[in-house]
Amino acid sequence: MIVSMILPLITLILSMTIVLHRIEEGHVGVYFRAGALLPVTSKPGIHLLTPFLTSYRSIQVTLQTDEITNVPCGTSGGVMIYFDRIEVVNILRADSEASIVLDIVRNYTADYDRSLIFDKIHHELNQFCSRHTLHEVYIALFDRIDEDLKVALQTDLNEMAPGLKILNVRVTKPKIPNVIAKNYELMESEKTQLLISIEHQRVVEKNAETERKKAIIEAEKQSQVSKIQYDQKIMEKESVQRMEQIENQIQSDRYRSQADSELYIAQQKAIANQDLLTPQYLELKKYEAIALNNKIYFGEKIPNMFVNNGFSQADEKETFT
Repeated sequence: MIVSMILPLITLILSMTIVLHRIEEGHVGVYFRAGALLPVTSKPGIHLLTPFLTSYRSIQVTLQTDEITNVPCGTSGGVMIYFDRIEVVNILRADSEASIVLDIVRNYTADYDRSLIFDKIHHELNQFCSRHTLHEVYIALFDRIDEDLKVALQTDLNEMAPGLKILNVRVTKPKIPNVIAKNYELMESEKTQLLISIEHQRVVEKNAETERKKAIIEAEKQSQVSKIQYDQKIMEKESVQRMEQIENQIQSDRYRSQADSELYIAQQKAIANQDLLTPQYLELKKYEAIALNNKIYFGEKIPNMFVNNGFSQADEKETFT
């Protein structure tokens, strides 16, 4: 009877002295005993700890996003604006994670992001706003805020918490007073109308430029066609002229050849005549000519005939006896 009462009591005491707990993947467990940080960490899985004396916290060592909301900011002109949401993407490096995690938790507690990220965001954003006007913060320099905050955070973390790395900072458009917002809306509307007018003007100018280029291309095309046709006519004329020159040359060569032939014949005849005109031949021709000119006269008086080349009058009379 006594033993049956003691066994449940012993089981209750053991269950109270040993407590199971679980560390999720991507986290590291750190332990506190009586409020003091223990120099040990645990990896993901099931672990044991002593209740009442020991407590634990799970520290994320993978990529995480911290969100800061409703951050007030005063510009250099005294206008108070509010940033609805600022997101900071960061990661606690896993290499040598035990020492890094323990150092960060020891120096900045398990809620290290409060002091290292949240408070720093408030400080840097207010510093930025105080140095610039509302127009610069809201429009002109708004695209720089993300990068400026990232650089400022990482610069401080490199000294204060080297294991914590800022990957990205995203800042939403701040809220501004309604009156100023309406003025900006009106200004943006007018700017939009101006941009529309400018774009319309560009379209008109572009269309005019396109038409001008088309006209130039068409004119160049016509010019090239006219030049080709002109060159073609010139070539035709030159071809006709060359053909006429060739025909004239052929005819001239024919006439020259014929003249040379006739000259040659005449020269040959002259040479032949020179060889033929001997004194005997000439004498023969003379008598042939005289014979062809003989006439018979009847009557009392017979005319005298005078003949040169050695014929006497008496000879002539004998001839006509």
